[in-house]
Amino acid sequence: MAPIQQKIYINVDLGEGYGNYRAGPDDELIPLIDHANVACGFHAGDPLIMQQTVRACKEHGIAVGAHPGLQDILGFGRREMKLSPEELTAMVRYQVGALKAFLDAEGVPLHHVKPHGVLYSMMYRDKEVCRAVYEGVPKGTPVFGLAGTYHEEVAKELGLPFTAELYGDVKYNKDKTLVIDRKKKAWTPEETKKHISSQLENSSVTAVTGEEVELPVADHNVSLCCHSDSPGAVQIVTAARQMVDEFNKKYGYT
Repeated sequence: MAPIQQKIYINVDLGEGYGNYRAGPDDELIPLIDHANVACGFHAGDPLIMQQTVRACKEHGIAVGAHPGLQDILGFGRREMKLSPEELTAMVRYQVGALKAFLDAEGVPLHHVKPHGVLYSMMYRDKEVCRAVYEGVPKGTPVFGLAGTYHEEVAKELGLPFTAELYGDVKYNKDKTLVIDRKKKAWTPEETKKHISSQLENSSVTAVTGEEVELPVADHNVSLCCHSDSPGAVQIVTAARQMVDEFNKKYGYT
């Protein structure tokens, strides 16, 4: 396939600590990214961490989005839960509202909403779950998701602007879905570069079972996601930043 036809941005999940515990090197990552997905208290994050993360992003001019997850701190939002549509909508509205209070206090707009962890995968497998989650997103707010799945379909139905995601440190199944690890595994620099380069230059990726999988993103905005809790996160995002910048320059996406 051909290279992606749009400018590529980078997003990273931030603020995923709790109390004295920190999940990732946020201070080192923030200068390297374009979009931040800030944890809203259910899978990680507390009021002070949310406030500190919003302020740090504002200082570096980083666009801030909400990163709501399932209410499972011990499992880091990566264990499935069964919730009613009403619970899902209220849960997302609650978390986005919490982050928005901190954004409003700093005069920073809510840039987007991106669900976290297993909630994200539940949404691309179940249209009703996806609809319930997106019903909790403020009207007109962009959502980040996986193109070609219910993420994209339901966003269109509800009139929510859609940003297609690629993944710098997550592997894909042959059905184009993601391999969700409870705990992130290490990537070598070579693996990272090959994984990202294939997505940018070929609009495809090698699945964990060896198949070459096409990743069409249509004409949506595109953001490459990396995770702050991945081993070697700074090295991964640094490599991603270099590759994305080179790609955007090569094809004149400024």
